[in-house]
Amino acid sequence: MATAGAGPARVDITVKIVYRAENIIDANLVKGALAQEGVLAFVSGEYLTGAIGELPAWNLVAVMVAEHDIERAAPIVQAIDAALREQRRDHDDRLGTAVPA
Repeated sequence: MATAGAGPARVDITVKIVYRAENIIDANLVKGALAQEGVLAFVSGEYLTGAIGELPAWNLVAVMVAEHDIERAAPIVQAIDAALREQRRDHDDRLGTAVPA
């Protein structure tokens, strides 16, 4: 029985990592795309990037969703990851073909 002023009931939700980002921009792109599809997501580790030099500079930032949303989130995350990889590859290719000054 709830009592007046007892506050909200506690709900335990298990979250899982669905995306490990290279940086906080990519993580927030994924988070925003998931939000547009109605999937609540959280960015974990975004404040750790300020400690680069003191911490290893990889696997710091991740996007997490509730375990029950993983199946909905996976194809969205895969599409964004593929687009980001292609964009980086195209950028790297252009840099490789640049004429030196």
